[in-house]
Amino acid sequence: MKILLHICCAPCSVMSIKALRDEGHDVTGYWYNPNIHPATEYLARLEQLESYAKTIELPLIVNDYYGLEMFLENVNNDIENRCDFCYRERLRVTAKTAKEKGFDAFCSTLFISPHQKHEEMHSIALEIAQKEGIAFHYVDFRPYYKDGREFARNQGFYMQKYCGCIFSEHDRYKKKLANRSRG
Repeated sequence: MKILLHICCAPCSVMSIKALRDEGHDVTGYWYNPNIHPATEYLARLEQLESYAKTIELPLIVNDYYGLEMFLENVNNDIENRCDFCYRERLRVTAKTAKEKGFDAFCSTLFISPHQKHEEMHSIALEIAQKEGIAFHYVDFRPYYKDGREFARNQGFYMQKYCGCIFSEHDRYKKKLANRSRG
């Protein structure tokens, strides 16, 4: 099957690509991540993915839309539910691109992270697949998460410390900031 694989970052792509290729699929990577901020983080992740894709001969389609304003406009009034918009937007654009470019199905490396809302993403992906008229190829990549991270570390990949949005970056430091203000 010819699959367009949405990729959030190189470390998450390692085992996702391997698993799909091991199943015999023809995989093309797809970068579309308007949620990743600031620009330095966005560029670090994209550049690492482009470099890795070359080493494994992965065709890569880059939708290089740095969507700061669009992302903030869509999550600003409901920051607690920002992930829903984020999943929906990235999977929707991936599905549309897959259909336009003649792929059989779409998938995402988001399904490797134990930190994401897996069932919510799966439900959204199925809804989008039906609406867009293209198959969603579901694989629970979570069992491969640690192996992928270990490979990426051993290869010296850029390893991000948060999912990508500025709010998740803030969440990393909430406790530390709260302790400082009490101190």
